[in-house]
Amino acid sequence: MKENPLRKLQAFGQSIWLDYIRRDLIASGKLRRMIEADGLRGMTSNPSIFEQAIAGSHDYDEDIRTMALEGQGATKIYEALVLRDVQSAADEFRLVYNKTDGKDGYVSLEVNPHLAHDTKGTIEEARRLWDALNRPNVFIKVPATTEGLPAIQQLISEGINVNVTLLFGLPRDREAWPEGV
Repeated sequence: MKENPLRKLQAFGQSIWLDYIRRDLIASGKLRRMIEADGLRGMTSNPSIFEQAIAGSHDYDEDIRTMALEGQGATKIYEALVLRDVQSAADEFRLVYNKTDGKDGYVSLEVNPHLAHDTKGTIEEARRLWDALNRPNVFIKVPATTEGLPAIQQLISEGINVNVTLLFGLPRDREAWPEGV
């Protein structure tokens, strides 16, 4: 049997993450198979990925229709869909998280990109998402903008798992991760 190249990377200490999420990937069992067969170690998402998932399939139609008929607006509908998918994916990765003692097995969800230059708003949104997701194996993705840096440090100090995004260059990296954090 031919050796799986993704498993070869894992043997070198690499953790393969999927930059994609869609409900049918989870519901069909394909995500579980990727975790088991390919050694997939995590998954990341962002609003653009979810936009493609929602617009590119009929997986969400019934939920959207139901929530719209209940009078929920687009933002609430989007968030309900996203939270459900991230929670479901995190549940699929939970065994990886447990087996690796929290080194791998995470699913990442980004704060609203419109908050990239709003420290207080980013902190509030990240806390709210963290609480709503209620899974130890999720990351809240926060941009490393000038305003995002204090948010990152505050959230980490509160025990919230943070995935830093938009981190370009060593000077910004040093600002995001000062000594002692």
